[in-house]
Amino acid sequence: MFEFVNEASEPIKSDLMTVNMGPQHPATHGVLRVEIQTDSEVVARATPHIGYLHRCMEKHCEHLDYRGVIPFTDRLDYLAAMNMEWTYVLAVEKMLKTEVPIRAEYVRVIIGELQRIASHLMFFGTYAIDLGAFTPFLYAFQDRENILRIFEEVSGARLLYNYIWVGGVWNDLTDDHLVRIENFLETFEESIKKYHKLVGENQIFISRTAHVGVISKDQVYDYGLTGPVLRGSGIDWDLRKNRPYSIYDKFEFDVIKGEGLKGQLGDCWDRYYVRMMEMHESIKIIRQALAGIEAGPVMGKVPKIIKPAKGEVYMRTECPRGELGIHLVSDGTKVPYRLKVKSSCFTHVSALGEMAPGMLIADLVASIGSIDIVLGEVDR
Repeated sequence: MFEFVNEASEPIKSDLMTVNMGPQHPATHGVLRVEIQTDSEVVARATPHIGYLHRCMEKHCEHLDYRGVIPFTDRLDYLAAMNMEWTYVLAVEKMLKTEVPIRAEYVRVIIGELQRIASHLMFFGTYAIDLGAFTPFLYAFQDRENILRIFEEVSGARLLYNYIWVGGVWNDLTDDHLVRIENFLETFEESIKKYHKLVGENQIFISRTAHVGVISKDQVYDYGLTGPVLRGSGIDWDLRKNRPYSIYDKFEFDVIKGEGLKGQLGDCWDRYYVRMMEMHESIKIIRQALAGIEAGPVMGKVPKIIKPAKGEVYMRTECPRGELGIHLVSDGTKVPYRLKVKSSCFTHVSALGEMAPGMLIADLVASIGSIDIVLGEVDR
């Protein structure tokens, strides 16, 4: 029973109605089912049900050689596949103590930050659709297409790339690619400002996201939230800055945090703001990488058959949706003994149950969109 008080201060009791949002629902961003118990439009309880996209990825990896795992990591966060495979490859290289050529490191950074921009553009476009605006989605896909076209040329694929390999990258960026990337950054930097004014400064969008879905700093720590969700609550933490990997320590950029500019610190608008401003920081990093990249090989010396010594490593990187962790255990054979994925999206979904009570159903849609989940990474 759900109880509230009317103007006469007399308690009124009402039965809760259970509504299933998803798994076939565009606003759940994949095959997520949220079991909502409501009284009219007010959410009393929301329980996420996952597993509809489970494909035994970790178990499959126990029967593949170390190179054969890479395409499976692409299918975790399929909107940021380059970042997924980069994390896994870094774990293998850490285990092998492999030296990666400096040009390959620069290429990885350029590709990784382009993938971050493409991912945030997808968030921007789909979040606008969640809240009733369609045109921003078309703008976002137009710019994202410029990035995917480059990815397709260097890897042969538009979504699942198998591009970052143990020891370097599969294919080098040509001078033409580097020029096109620089030209894209010039126009896109102005586009971000236009998009933010169109959506982020729109009074309807602000009313739908400000003071909605607030995540406090204590809740961030309690649930282990990471990435833009963590920084949206005002916490200064970014692995690229605080625990640099690859060559991120060579670059100057800012960590964007939520500030409660339009509402309350840690609300949906702050999480939107962090992602939009992070694209500016990615542009900064890419420009520095373009200025510093030098000629050279893009693949280091790696054994034909990868057989690391017995042991285990843990590697984590700052992916577009948060920290991805790879725990890799070797028994000395050419096949991983165990591969465990720590997913940021999984922990973010787990926080929905605490965020939801007291919201309107429409606000729950805004909250789910603001944490920007991909179910391929949640379910694995």
